[in-house]
Amino acid sequence: MPPRRHQHQQQPPRVYVTRKLPGDALQTLAKSCQVTLNSRPEPPTRKELLKNVRGKDAILCMLSDRIDAQVMDAAGPSLKIISSYSTGFEHIDVAEATRRGIYVTYTSDILAEATADLTFALLLACARNVVQGDRMVREGRWKVGWTPDLLLGQQVHGSTIGIIGLGRIGTAVARRAGGFGMRILYYSRNRNEKAEAETGATYSDLDGLLAQSDFVSIHTSMNDASRHMINRSSLRKMKKTAYLINTARGAIVDERDLALALEEGWIAGAGLDVFEKEPLPKASPLVRMEKNVVLLPHIGSASRQTREKMAQAAVKSILDVLVVGGGRGEPEPAFCVNQIRRR
Repeated sequence: MPPRRHQHQQQPPRVYVTRKLPGDALQTLAKSCQVTLNSRPEPPTRKELLKNVRGKDAILCMLSDRIDAQVMDAAGPSLKIISSYSTGFEHIDVAEATRRGIYVTYTSDILAEATADLTFALLLACARNVVQGDRMVREGRWKVGWTPDLLLGQQVHGSTIGIIGLGRIGTAVARRAGGFGMRILYYSRNRNEKAEAETGATYSDLDGLLAQSDFVSIHTSMNDASRHMINRSSLRKMKKTAYLINTARGAIVDERDLALALEEGWIAGAGLDVFEKEPLPKASPLVRMEKNVVLLPHIGSASRQTREKMAQAAVKSILDVLVVGGGRGEPEPAFCVNQIRRR
């Protein structure tokens, strides 16, 4: 006779995943955990989130999911890790999670190179009127053929780029700028002498960077100090021929002030991949500005290779805590935001 199964076999860890992920990371997770997945492309509603986290050992969330004390209460005492599929974690109440002994993890700067690629795509699109040219051809407005003054833009080679935030992404942008023979200025709360040596970047205060740069590219993290760092005052300090590029966080830029600056010609244009409210509302004045603004739907890290690596990192953090560490988080998961003291 076959041996009897124990009536109280231990249940696999339970994980709620708020969106489908690229690649096979979720299949890997499902081998060791019971996965509840929001399979729709839209984020779960607040009601759905609170319902589906109940009794879960882990939450794998996105930047658009607000994970606060209410969500942790709904999950209950079994919750051991919140793994975010993002490089930022401002959507999570980290202090509250730490107080409760819950790990918070993110995907670190796996997306640095992909985001730097897109930064330069936006920079070039703005400088050389790429989007306007595409529309002109498609809409049949290219009537004359080659002309000496058609869609004249700004030369990138030999110009000055000002990078706000010289972390891994900002450094990757600086490396690309070097390939275009650009003069590289940067502003960060702390100097990055290693990146200076690698890229030839020169440290500047923020006002000096704004005044001298032909392109200002934002790569700082989102926090109280950086919220609306780019506002009416700072935009007034930029050259009238300069472009603002933002692939970091929307709230770093005061969009009302930016719209005013673009309408009144304080700066030449902007390339934006992130916004204060996403999706960007149709009523936003930025939507109407087709000549001097390039708008993208938050695709900075959207290469297949990068998004799959991010998924693998987010899943590995969960498995490290729930499977390898047996729920105790030993050893501490990679890309851990907080420190949890275990008794």
